[in-house]
Amino acid sequence: MARKKYDELQQIAAKAAANARQIAEKADHEARSLTDDERKDYDNEMAKAADFLQQARDAKADAKILADAKALADEIGPAAGEDLDAQGQVSDGVQRVKNLGLEIVSSAQFKAAMAPFKDRGGVPERAKFSTDPIHVKGLFVGGDESSAGAFVTPEQSGIFETLGRPELKLRSAISLRRTGSDSVEYVRQVSHTNAAAPVAEATSSAAPTATADTTTGDVTFANAAGGGYKPEGSWAFERKTATVKTIAEWVPATKRALADAAQLEGLINDELRADIAETEELQIMNGDGSGENLPGILSTEGIQSQAFTTDLFVTIRKARTKARTVGRVVPNAVAMNPLDVETVDLARENGDTGKFYGAGPFSMGPRTLWGMPIIETEAIAAGRALVGDFSKAVLWDREQTTVSITDSHADFFIRNLVAVLAEERVAFGVTRPTAFVQAALAA
Repeated sequence: MARKKYDELQQIAAKAAANARQIAEKADHEARSLTDDERKDYDNEMAKAADFLQQARDAKADAKILADAKALADEIGPAAGEDLDAQGQVSDGVQRVKNLGLEIVSSAQFKAAMAPFKDRGGVPERAKFSTDPIHVKGLFVGGDESSAGAFVTPEQSGIFETLGRPELKLRSAISLRRTGSDSVEYVRQVSHTNAAAPVAEATSSAAPTATADTTTGDVTFANAAGGGYKPEGSWAFERKTATVKTIAEWVPATKRALADAAQLEGLINDELRADIAETEELQIMNGDGSGENLPGILSTEGIQSQAFTTDLFVTIRKARTKARTVGRVVPNAVAMNPLDVETVDLARENGDTGKFYGAGPFSMGPRTLWGMPIIETEAIAAGRALVGDFSKAVLWDREQTTVSITDSHADFFIRNLVAVLAEERVAFGVTRPTAFVQAALAA
């Protein structure tokens, strides 16, 4: 019976494997990848083949065990085999009793007690029968799911699944520098008068008389008939200082926890570093410069603004023009909240029925808007965008993110606790504020 079951299961497994092979060979013959439906069918057939193959192996193993038990019972005599049916099967209700019985009848003590009656076909009804003490091992059987009790423990996969984080993009878009000081100075131009003009050749050496207009400040020359005088331009600069700030976070942990779960220390380190990076992104965009906050781009004095006009697309195009004509830069990106990026992706001609303005749902390339790559970041609030040349925003690394562990905090030493601390020190500044234009995306 067990052998027959093994053969049937093996045939089912072989048929499922053959079906999977036919699906793969069909796609290979047609020189293409599997379709979604074919991939689903292929995976189902392979899973079916693996499942029935394992059942076949289990059935084969069971058949061998039963065959060995029956052979042992036949060798000992009728007393050992009387509860096995003609096929060597044992009912589920007496499984534990049979396991115990097989251990007893296979013991040396039982065989010695049965030896005098071997030729009589069994123990006579009134004969005295006794054995020496038989030591029986404790049995752990698999009759049901809870049969092993506390000895069955869950498998530890080693997987730690966190809550997830926003994708960070700004650090890779701005300029990065290193500094060994606690403050960084840079010079930026605040005004520029371009007075360049064509100049005629001088025809006289007589000096003209200069007169300044007290209202406008313009200078005119009298008796300048000699010509050859060059116009004077003017530039103005200011010195700015970016101060190094510290972004830090710590969490407490027990020494025992870190010692017993080595992966826990790595998890804490990774999570702390991610917290620092997430806060850094928010500071680059929104820091107000007060106290220990960085002076973020949106709070920098001098950046331009663009009011909402017609729709999102027209507004951002006008912001791009301002960055070109006033900021004198070629904008290299537009930062937008994921909700507004979704609006861009789903925009269609003629409402909900027309073609997508963009590449549609099957695009594999980078998102762009008016030739500018889109920086999708949650650091900027929904309903506004930031257009500009992001190389004009500079982050100076004083100390990149480090993680340290110490028990030198409060009474941690006597309580076997440690503080796990992550911190970075950075300075930030916008070297040309007019290179950025903040645009409102709604009326």
